[in-house]
Amino acid sequence: MNNELKKKYGLATAISMVAGIVIGSGVFFKATPVFNNNGGSMVKSILTVLIVGIMMTVCTYTFSILAGKYARINGVVDYAEAQCGEGLAYSVGWFISVIYYPVIASTLAWVSANYTCALFEISSANARLLITASYLTGSFILNVISPKLSGKFQVSTTVIKLIPLVIMAVAGTIAGLVNGQTLENLAAATAQSSSVVGGFFGAVVAFAFAYEGWIIATTINAELHDAKKNLPKALVIGSVIVITVYITYFIGIASVLPTEEIMSAGDILPKIAFTKLFGGNAVFGTIAYVFIIISCLGTMNGVTIGACRGLYSLAVRNQGPAPKKLVKLHDKWNMPILSSVIGYVISAVWMLQWEFGLIRGKLPAFISFENDELPIITLYAMYIPIFISMMIKCKDLHPVKRFVFPALSVAACLFMIFSAFYAYKIQAFYYLFVFVAIMLVGLMFYRDKKGRSVIYRIFYK
Repeated sequence: MNNELKKKYGLATAISMVAGIVIGSGVFFKATPVFNNNGGSMVKSILTVLIVGIMMTVCTYTFSILAGKYARINGVVDYAEAQCGEGLAYSVGWFISVIYYPVIASTLAWVSANYTCALFEISSANARLLITASYLTGSFILNVISPKLSGKFQVSTTVIKLIPLVIMAVAGTIAGLVNGQTLENLAAATAQSSSVVGGFFGAVVAFAFAYEGWIIATTINAELHDAKKNLPKALVIGSVIVITVYITYFIGIASVLPTEEIMSAGDILPKIAFTKLFGGNAVFGTIAYVFIIISCLGTMNGVTIGACRGLYSLAVRNQGPAPKKLVKLHDKWNMPILSSVIGYVISAVWMLQWEFGLIRGKLPAFISFENDELPIITLYAMYIPIFISMMIKCKDLHPVKRFVFPALSVAACLFMIFSAFYAYKIQAFYYLFVFVAIMLVGLMFYRDKKGRSVIYRIFYK
C-alpha cells in the first residue's frame, strides 16, 4: 500500500469545503434559538450573526496566514506542531479525531434525518434513528471508495444549498419592505421571556454551531493543488461568502414572519417562512425542506472528509494507536481505510449519545449534554496557544499579521469560551468531564522519540 495522499482537489473544492461545511443545518435550525435568546429582537439577532461571523472571519484569516507557511497532512494539526510542538499537535489531533469530527458528523446525520422525517411526515423515533444511521454510513462509504466523487458532491451541494438562502434573502427582504414587515420587526423589541436560558450569550453559542466547520477544510491541504496558495484563498473567500449569506438570510426571514412566529416555529421555521413567502402555498415549504436536506447532507459530507483522515494525520507522525496500521492507504482508493472505519465507529457512538441522551433522556445527565455546541469550549481553547505562539515566533510576518490578527483571534476565542460557560453552566462542566476522560485515554497513546507509547512503557518496560 502507498502511504502518501495524492493531489486530487482544486481551489473550487476548497472554497466549497469552507462555505459548504459551514453553511448547512445551523442557519436553518438555530434561527429560532437565536431569536428566543434575544427576546425576539431582530436587531440583536442580526447583530449576533454578525458578531459570531466576524470572530470566525478573524480566526479564519489568522489560520490562512499559517496556511500560507505550512502544508503537510492536516492543517490545524500542522499549525499546532509548527507553533507549539508535538504535544499540542497530538492533543489537537486526538480531539478533532475522537470528538470534533465525529460529533459534528453524527449531529448533521441526525438533523438530516429529522428534516427527512418532517418531509415525509414520519413520526417514529426509531425510524429517524435508522435514517440517521443510513445517512452517516452512506457518507463514510462515499468518502472511502470515491473521494473524487465526494469532492464533486461537496461542490454541487454548496451551490444547491445557496438557492433557498438566496431566494429568502432577496425575495423575503423585498416582500418585507413592500408589506412593512421588515420595518415592523426592526422597530419591535419583544418583551416575551425566552424559552432558552442564556440571553445574548446563549444566542452567540447557539449560532456558533452555524459557523463551525471551516477548520475542517485544512484537512485536505496534503491533497490540494498548490495548497500554500489555494488554501488561504479558500479560507478567506469561503468566510466572506458565509457571513454575507447568513446576514441576508436572517433579514429575509425577519421580513417574512413576525418575530413571535419565528420564536415559536422551532425546526419547522424554514417550511413556515417559505410557505408564507409564496402566498401560503405549502408546496414551496416542502420544496424548501428538500433543499435543506441536501444542504445538511453536503455539510455532513464535508465533515466526513475530515473524520476519515483524523487518526491518519496522527499516524503519519507515528502517534496514536497502531500508527503502522492506520497510516496505510488503499492502493485503489488512496484513502486511509482503517482511520475511516474507526472514525465511522466513533461517529456512531456520538450519534447514540445524542439520540438516547439529549433527545430521549435515557442516559445519565452527565453524558446527556448538547454535543453539537459544547465542543467549542475546547476547540477555541486549543487555538489560543497557536495564536500566542505566532506573535512570539513568526518574526518574518508583517506586524499586523504577526500581532494584530492573532491578538484579535485570542480575544474571539476567549469570548466564545465565556459565552459557552455562561449559557450552559452545569452542562459545560459535564462536557468537560467527558472531554478530560477522552483526552486521558488519548494520552496513553502518545509516543516518545523512540515511538514507545505510555501503555508500552507501563507494561513492557
